[in-house]
Amino acid sequence: MKNKLKLLRAERNWTQEQLGQALGVSRQAVNALETEKHDPSLDLAYRIAALFERPVED
Repeated sequence: MKNKLKLLRAERNWTQEQLGQALGVSRQAVNALETEKHDPSLDLAYRIAALFERPVED
């Protein structure tokens, strides 16, 4: 999912701040996920998948 997060966000024309608000995390956390500095927790991975209506395996 993290490898596609920036692309999925861009498809919706969202800023990192907007995505962070939708997920309940900071803009910095979104940036860390997009740049692969951190892996999402299992809970966050499921929230990302649900938000973008994608399977968590993506």
